[in-house]
Amino acid sequence: MNIRTRRGARIQHQVVEHTLVIRLGGRKRVLSSAPLGGGFGLASSILNHQVEENGPIKGHYLTPAHYLQKLASQLQLSGKTIGLMTAVPMTQLVTTRVAAEELWVECFGTVGVTNAVRAGEWPLRWAPSKACNKPGTINLIVITNASLSSAAMVGAVQVVTEAKTSVLMDHAVRSKEDQSLATGTGTDAVVIACALRGQGPFHQYSGTHTIIGALIGKAVARCISLGLVKAEQWQKASR
Repeated sequence: MNIRTRRGARIQHQVVEHTLVIRLGGRKRVLSSAPLGGGFGLASSILNHQVEENGPIKGHYLTPAHYLQKLASQLQLSGKTIGLMTAVPMTQLVTTRVAAEELWVECFGTVGVTNAVRAGEWPLRWAPSKACNKPGTINLIVITNASLSSAAMVGAVQVVTEAKTSVLMDHAVRSKEDQSLATGTGTDAVVIACALRGQGPFHQYSGTHTIIGALIGKAVARCISLGLVKAEQWQKASR
């Protein structure tokens, strides 16, 4: 099977000042851990907004959903919007597209690992006052023309996580707590967006033994790899 990988995405998107704006071209099924619009639902647009690197924990970031909804209104986005936050600059945005036969998957990522952790670490020593000191979040937005069942959407989150973690370990990214190999950061978020039933090829499953799962894994792995390179370059330049 010929799997085509490209840097760049075809989904309509633009960076407006400090915000990535993705217009989905109509309503899509979405599953996400986003502060705005998280969970299962339908959405027409997705935001990834850069907050101030040393921004306040309190004030207008106290209720991220309200802040992001207000931002969506200012950007004149119609319909439901999914909103993410990060301290990673939008100049660090990475995108990739993979396709095979009638299927395609696109991934948008902003990658920061100064907040790297290993799943299972005890959180008591984590200091909220330091959470926004440096860009340390991995936000991933995965969009496909496939129509996924609810189970397949959950499976897609699993594949995204496995792909992300495998690349972090390949690059020997370490937990800031105990220097063990990291599995992510303490503030990661993910969005899965797919076609409505009847508007794309239907897939009941999306695990790593499926074509759609393989495409998701390749797209995310490529985004994380590109994002880590940019993150390292950014950290060196800001020292």
